[in-house]
Amino acid sequence: MECTIQNEWNGAPIAHEPVTICLKPAPGGLQMDVSAPFFNDPPAPSGPVGEPFEALWDYEVVEAFFLNSEKEQYLEVELGPHGHHLVLLLSQRRNIWKECLPLFFQASISQGTWKGRALIPWEYFPPSVDQFNAYAIHGSGLKRTYEALYPIPEKEVQEGQKPDFHRLEYFKPFNFKALMGEERKEPASSLWKV
Repeated sequence: MECTIQNEWNGAPIAHEPVTICLKPAPGGLQMDVSAPFFNDPPAPSGPVGEPFEALWDYEVVEAFFLNSEKEQYLEVELGPHGHHLVLLLSQRRNIWKECLPLFFQASISQGTWKGRALIPWEYFPPSVDQFNAYAIHGSGLKRTYEALYPIPEKEVQEGQKPDFHRLEYFKPFNFKALMGEERKEPASSLWKV
């Protein structure tokens, strides 16, 4: 499955090469490949490369959200061009109950583009994921730009409204069986036994 982020959070078209996310099966989980323009704004986080970095959303980042819409349980995976990542498990909107989970993630920067590859373990996914959205953020101050795969429709944006990536009602259907094959059995996750 490949998706391309072509709009800002409010539906306005972007003015640069789009971020592309590719999801595919991998041993033990889901591989997430990112190809994105490299803005280098803001500069790299100060934390060690390869480790989780709290509040990575304040930096240049690409994010993927996997949602069980019935229970409002979701996985948020954030990847940065400098090799930092952040994995959050949320139960109900914005309610983080596990964070900074380990993740195999590698990133490289070359000629104005960055590429990243992460392996998301099956146990990180809530049961019965049925919706998805993805985002990209870059820039500082007034140049901060928030982009969404499935943005809020322009006609629904209200004056003065700010970007909010936890508007679960704008996520779109996601079918793991179409991605993984009809014979896929959903692995049990010890993390989501709450």
